[in-house]
Amino acid sequence: MRDLRISVTDHCNFRCVYCMPKAVFGTRYHFVGHEGLLTFEEIERLARQAALLGVTKIRLTGGEPLLRPHLEDLVAKLSHIQAIEDLALTTNASTLTPQKAAALRAAGLQRINISLDALDEDIFQKMNDVGFPVARVLQAIDDAAAAGLRVKINMVVRRNLNDSQIVPMAEHFRGTGHTLRFIEYMDVGNLNGWQRDDVVTAQEILSRIGDHWPLEPVNSQRYGEVATRYRYVDGQGEIGVISSISQPFCGSCTRARLSPEGQLYTCLFGTQGHDLRALLRSGATDEEIYAALAGIWRARDDRYSELRASTAPKGQKVEMFHIGG
Repeated sequence: MRDLRISVTDHCNFRCVYCMPKAVFGTRYHFVGHEGLLTFEEIERLARQAALLGVTKIRLTGGEPLLRPHLEDLVAKLSHIQAIEDLALTTNASTLTPQKAAALRAAGLQRINISLDALDEDIFQKMNDVGFPVARVLQAIDDAAAAGLRVKINMVVRRNLNDSQIVPMAEHFRGTGHTLRFIEYMDVGNLNGWQRDDVVTAQEILSRIGDHWPLEPVNSQRYGEVATRYRYVDGQGEIGVISSISQPFCGSCTRARLSPEGQLYTCLFGTQGHDLRALLRSGATDEEIYAALAGIWRARDDRYSELRASTAPKGQKVEMFHIGG
């Protein structure tokens, strides 16, 4: 275990078609209430024990994590865990003001991943399904960079929906210093209507970009890195591709995911979590929490992406908005 992804809320103000389709997640949908959420103190306690197991990287996710009030307070707590070398946040940036970006950076946040699935206004609004404009996300990217945060852009690619934006996105972010990451459309959860024909593979994405600007591979920075990296031969930066569908990487996975109410999942496509909130609130010692985390990690046998074509999941998969990406 090297990478702990912590979902701080399952609430989100977007209704992206590949994650929280509006037809399902309408006004009557019941999200986790305040009392059900792990407190910042409980999250910090779990993170400290995870760090003793080898975690060096923490990413805060959601839902939309910036909907959780005072998130910079949690960032400050996590930034004081000595073993944590990389503290990041994934957000749709809808509420990322210059002031919030500065507060997060001052609290110890190092990196921010901002989701942006298209530059074309109609396509982007069709994907977020709440009419949110592209310009405000682009401004938030600038604000994050101005605050001193390292910025990556995440684009989920779905055929016949936004794949026309692959080259325009690459062109826009070339030379900006921001890394653009293309993510194959995945069958996370049970509700996004995933079909394999909708997947634009990493190889096709690279081919489309390479037709305009030659690319060359870049060595991974660490074991278990999910994105395969490429740089422009002309020196105008780099991109990454995440190929969970076409080139599964289960064998090198080092990631665990913590849901807002304290369920630990050892796979993005998991069907069963492990209840750590009950353990925390039962008076367990730090040693007992450490032992529980170690036992869960040792017993894992997840390899859904490798078995996708031959094995149906045993039960309902956890939804992406609940445990982040």
